Amino acid sequence: MSNLPRPSARRAAPRAPQPDAPAPPLPATEAEPSGGVIAVTRALQVLEAFALGESSLSLAELSRRCALHKTTVLRLARTLAQSGFMVQREDGDWRLGPAAGWLGARYQAGFDVQNVLEPALRELTHATGESAAFYVREGDVRTCLVRVEGPQALRHHARMGEGLPLDKGSPGRVILAFSGEPGKAYEEIRKKGYHWSIGEREQGVATVSAPVFGMHWRLMGSVCISGPASRLPAEKLETLAQTVMAAATQLSYALAGNSAAPAQSPVRATRWHP
Repeated sequence: MSNLPRPSARRAAPRAPQPDAPAPPLPATEAEPSGGVIAVTRALQVLEAFALGESSLSLAELSRRCALHKTTVLRLARTLAQSGFMVQREDGDWRLGPAAGWLGARYQAGFDVQNVLEPALRELTHATGESAAFYVREGDVRTCLVRVEGPQALRHHARMGEGLPLDKGSPGRVILAFSGEPGKAYEEIRKKGYHWSIGEREQGVATVSAPVFGMHWRLMGSVCISGPASRLPAEKLETLAQTVMAAATQLSYALAGNSAAPAQSPVRATRWHP
C-alpha cells in the first residue's frame, strides 16, 4: 500500500475577496487629537518662531520659543533645510530659506498683488495721505496681504501676515458684515457699504474700510486706510469713507477682470448679495 496521505473528502470553499482594509492609524507619537501630524505641526512651529525683522535665531532660542528639545528642533531644522525652507549660517544660527519667501510670493500671486493691489493701494494712499492695506480672511482671523505706507511721518504700522481678530477693527468687521454675519451692527455696515473705527483694536489708531469683491460677488477681502486717531477724527473718517469705497469698487472690477469700472458710487447694501 502507498504511504501517501489520502485526499480529503471535503475541499474547503474558496474565500470571498476581502475589501481593502483601511490604512492603520498613525502611532500615538505621530498623531494629534485633531487628526494632524505632530511632526508637521512642530516643523511649522519652527518656521513661525521667527518674528518680523529677525534675520536669524540660535538653536537655543528656537528651542525656547517652540518649547521643544534642542535635538528635536535641530532635526526639524535640518529637514526643512533640505527643501530650502531654512538655512544654517556659518555661525550656527538658523534663518528662513528662499523656499519660505517663494511660498509667500505664490500666496500673494493668487490675489494679483503686483499688477492690481499694490497700484490701487498706492493710488489710495496718494488720494488720502494715509497708509492703505488690503486684508483677507483666513479662517477665524484676518491677515494683511499687502500694505502701502503713507507719506506722513506719524503713521500706523501693521505687520503683513499677522493674524488679527475679525471682530475688532474696521477691516475685520467689514469682512464679517459682507460674509453675512447677523446682527444690527453688521446690517448697518452692509447698508452703508463701509465701516470706520477708532481705537477698537489698537489704542490711538483710526481706520475706515470697505469690501472688495471678485467674480460673482465673491468677497475677496477689505481695503482699509489707517492712521493716528489725532489726525483722523470721526468727521474726517466719514469724509474719507467715500474715497475708500471708490477704491474698493475699482479694485473689485480689476480683480474680477473688468477694467471698465463705472464711475458711480459703490453698490449699496440693498443690492448686495453674498
